[in-house]
Amino acid sequence: MSNNETFERQSWPARAVVTAGMPYGNKPLHFGHIAGVFVPADCYARFLRDRIGAENVRFISGTDCFGSPIDEGYRKLVEAGEFDGTIAEYVQRNHDAQKATLDAYDISLSIYEGSGIGHAGECQQNLSENIIRRLHENGFLHKRSTMQFYDAEAGIYLNGRQVQGRCPVQGCKSEHGYADECDLGHSYAPEELIAPKSSVTGTVPEMRPVENWYFDLPAFKDFLRGHVKGLEEDPDIRAIVPQTCAEFLGAPIIYVKNDEREMLEAVAEKLPSHVVRDPEKGKASFEVEFETIEDRDTARDVLRSAGLRFRTGKALVPFRITGNIEWGVKAPVIDGVEGLTVWCWPESLWAPISFTIAANDALGLPEGSWRDFWCSEDAEVYQFIGQDNLYFYGVVQPALWEALRPGDVFFHEATDRPLKQTRLIANYHVLLGNKKASSSGSVKPPTADELLEHYTQAQLRAHFLALGLGQKSVGFKPKAFDPDEKVRNDTRVADPALKESKLLSNVFNRLARSVLYEAKRNFDGAVPLDAPTPAVAERAHKALADYDRTMKRAELHTIMSIMDEFIRYANKTWADGISAAEALEVAGDDEATAARRQEARRQVLADASYLLWICTLLMHPVVPAGCEDICEKLQFDRDAFFSWDHAFETLAELDSQGEEHAVAELPPRYDFF
Repeated sequence: MSNNETFERQSWPARAVVTAGMPYGNKPLHFGHIAGVFVPADCYARFLRDRIGAENVRFISGTDCFGSPIDEGYRKLVEAGEFDGTIAEYVQRNHDAQKATLDAYDISLSIYEGSGIGHAGECQQNLSENIIRRLHENGFLHKRSTMQFYDAEAGIYLNGRQVQGRCPVQGCKSEHGYADECDLGHSYAPEELIAPKSSVTGTVPEMRPVENWYFDLPAFKDFLRGHVKGLEEDPDIRAIVPQTCAEFLGAPIIYVKNDEREMLEAVAEKLPSHVVRDPEKGKASFEVEFETIEDRDTARDVLRSAGLRFRTGKALVPFRITGNIEWGVKAPVIDGVEGLTVWCWPESLWAPISFTIAANDALGLPEGSWRDFWCSEDAEVYQFIGQDNLYFYGVVQPALWEALRPGDVFFHEATDRPLKQTRLIANYHVLLGNKKASSSGSVKPPTADELLEHYTQAQLRAHFLALGLGQKSVGFKPKAFDPDEKVRNDTRVADPALKESKLLSNVFNRLARSVLYEAKRNFDGAVPLDAPTPAVAERAHKALADYDRTMKRAELHTIMSIMDEFIRYANKTWADGISAAEALEVAGDDEATAARRQEARRQVLADASYLLWICTLLMHPVVPAGCEDICEKLQFDRDAFFSWDHAFETLAELDSQGEEHAVAELPPRYDFF
């Protein structure tokens, strides 16, 4: 172990779960799935395996098998005569395609099944029943009769995606508002949707009453305020997380058009207690604030009956747990209410627990071992999500976890450890060019598979991580998909998607080849295990410490900046050192000069070999295949080579068998990337 203790090393959990969201089982993966969630999550999971041990990390995801997008996608294909199987077969087909794509991008998941597939599906059914019963036992689950869209012409209740209109939430410009949520993540009551239309028949649907179970989310406002305050004070949490969550913790508000002020005043006496606030300068609406969400809902009915135009603000509303469509996780029968399924959003929040259970079961671990990852004080769950989903993961999920705490006992199992709150790592949108790409919009994103027809997975992984999606929405501008054919075919125009690949192929690759070729040419196919010069060791230790600290904040684009600088330093150290050593060759050919020459070459190779090891360790989460190839050619034990347990040591401490370490012979012009 190095005696250099100048650089502070970060503390990490003993065990960790990394989640990568759940793509819907209605389509292949597009580039946004890979760039915005899976590659960042995979990078983090691989780092944690190297940092705390692979056996202590679960990297989990799976296909979201249920939900209205799947129902609707299946219905359309069947009606068009393009699919004749069951909906389960439809989901399985898409799941298999997603899994193949993830494998092509070297996404190293511990498990990829689905909320309705394989053993994970069985775990999800059991877990869902337990959670819903426990919420009911703890007094946070309430039965409500609400209105649901009904297509009279088709004679069916419509699922969420079979209705489309405009989002009613104030300030939202989404034209893709569905039954009770829009494509930008805002939730609302179905009857609030503006200009609804059935996608089945094109008619305006009716509203009919149905009974469902709702989670009492408003009861957790005080808890959530404290939770958000803690997030605000945590320097390792991205600012977008508490900022977005806090938006839902204000008072219930209705926004009314300025020109309808007199109409409001005419019915004011019928409204529950409220406060009217004049519009801010330039605003088209004024605010009417209520004390409770129930008061706001009562007022909404009054205003609607009076013909007023209004929108509701973001607020905590009862969160629907069950639904009335057939395809879904079966809800338990409670108080005689039968035939319900679990709404896809709540069950997707706890699906990562099911995946962890299934992954541990596959490893033959004891029943209940999942708690070591989800409940232990020395464990952490890192959830990679898109910013659109912060309401569900940053507001609803923390409240649900808190609601499942009956005296610090989780479910019916005997344990004194409740579920820990997870750490959210939220990314902004990855744009296609300068526009948000959506498979349902006018700008069609390339599929993740289509990208691999033009780029390698290493090129794309490095580029996606460098985009900086944790800071802002960023445009992905692959030249191969530029809408201008002249740009695509112009060899003088650089491809933005290949920016980082130059570091890989021109610099990192050169360093690795130089070390291995020099070992073959001048050192009988071995690298010396001499200690690196103090300046080289200090520079490597600084890179390790900077990397470690930056990973703590999950600033993956900064990781790429750190590595760009460090790999170039390592390559320059080699180039300058070998040039200086070779200069000794022309200074004389006496025995003493020859000895100095060989000693200089040996130290340069020792320094370069050490730097190559550190570069490879730190780039392993980014471009794993090439880094593992370097390790194989260097012929070090893989577990030791990629372990941070040895990061501040020397190569000699990885191989204590002698003063040199034999390496593999590298073919001419070999390319690791």
